Amino acid sequence: MSETAQHDPSVHATGGGGAQDGDARVFTASGGDWSDIAEEAASLGEERIVVNMGPQHPSTHGVLRLILEIDGETVTEARCGIGYLHTGIEKNMEFRSWTQGVTFCTRMDYLTPLFQETAYCLGIEKLLGITDDVPERASVIRVMMMELNRISSHLVALATGGMEIGALTVMTVGFRERERVLQLFELITGLRMNHAYIRPGGLAQDIPPGALDRVRVTLPDLRRGIDDLEKLNNENPIVRGRLVDTGYLDLTGCIALGITGPVLRSTGLPHDLRRSQPYCGYETYDFEIATWDTCDAYGRLRIRIEEMKQSVRIVEQCIERLQGMDGQPVMVGDAKIAWPAQLAVGGDGMGNSLNHIREIMGSSMEALIHHFKLVTEGFRVPAGQVYQAVESARGELACHLVSDGGTRPYRAHFRDPSFVNLQAVAAMCEGSQIADVIAAVASLDPVMGGVDR
Repeated sequence: MSETAQHDPSVHATGGGGAQDGDARVFTASGGDWSDIAEEAASLGEERIVVNMGPQHPSTHGVLRLILEIDGETVTEARCGIGYLHTGIEKNMEFRSWTQGVTFCTRMDYLTPLFQETAYCLGIEKLLGITDDVPERASVIRVMMMELNRISSHLVALATGGMEIGALTVMTVGFRERERVLQLFELITGLRMNHAYIRPGGLAQDIPPGALDRVRVTLPDLRRGIDDLEKLNNENPIVRGRLVDTGYLDLTGCIALGITGPVLRSTGLPHDLRRSQPYCGYETYDFEIATWDTCDAYGRLRIRIEEMKQSVRIVEQCIERLQGMDGQPVMVGDAKIAWPAQLAVGGDGMGNSLNHIREIMGSSMEALIHHFKLVTEGFRVPAGQVYQAVESARGELACHLVSDGGTRPYRAHFRDPSFVNLQAVAAMCEGSQIADVIAAVASLDPVMGGVDR
């Protein structure tokens, strides 16, 4: 019904056909084929239906609002409304020390916390000029944790994407396998998410005894779970029917919009920062860059499955390297930067070991003062700015840091891949069906915690 008919109190319902009463119009649909009704409405040239999908709808991946203008079932215009999850993380970081900033940035994209911690800490280490001083064991553990995080993030993307097109078994298998990774994270960092494990100069602590064996035992189970997802998805006619040619975006569109990650690689371009701008020693690992050439949601599905396999391959190489590094440090030796902590599991959970506390409290007044100043005030970072990018599960995640020579950031800004990739919604969805919007957005895998920050 037109806007005139909706708001004019003189409009009344009729038993059939259409009627005019002055300026008011009445349109009654009574039976008939939908195509005939849609054709009649389109011929009037006055119908404009705007649908708000979200911000509560689960298919919009959290608190994303999609404003869709539709003509029947066809989307004629698609826009994104963001900001519903704004947390002020970047601004808050200006009022905390450099080390405390890790606790903030890890909470942005809550599915890839370890990538955010790494990008931030690598940026600080560049400003400090200690990139080459970070112990090798710390870098290997960082790589292992990031690749496990890539697996857990892709599992959520496949699980929620499957749920949104009705494949509930894909969802249950995806979350079942993700639970294995979260248990490893809890064993190593003490937390399932928001870890604050990667610190400027290294790590908060070394991996606990037995953790490496636990990772090694878990990998075969993860492999089987990934194979299960592959069997459920790859040649499934329903999955292919929903995803092939859905959310199409070619290489030209990706480059114009700055799209990265699996969406870019689904065009056939093997762009991956782990290869083109390596960090944490990625150039020394043996793995393949997964690509597809269909530019659609199905290609992004296949890429994420293959990337998980490659991540398992990288984690196995990390395990081999760590076996020969027992006893090596995981934090830089500079006492003016190294966080003075030796964590242990006590009666109250994870905290400083009692022996470490006794040493600080009892060895000398200077040691106690240094500990107090480093924890409460933090270290100073030379004035300057840096841009540090890593290859997150969703694409190029970068941290731009500005220091004025103080003990806290003058400015901290993150290039979140979900924020940039959401620009593609209009290009992917306009001209398609409403049902395809859900599959197209799911193929982007946006996380609104990173978008809004």
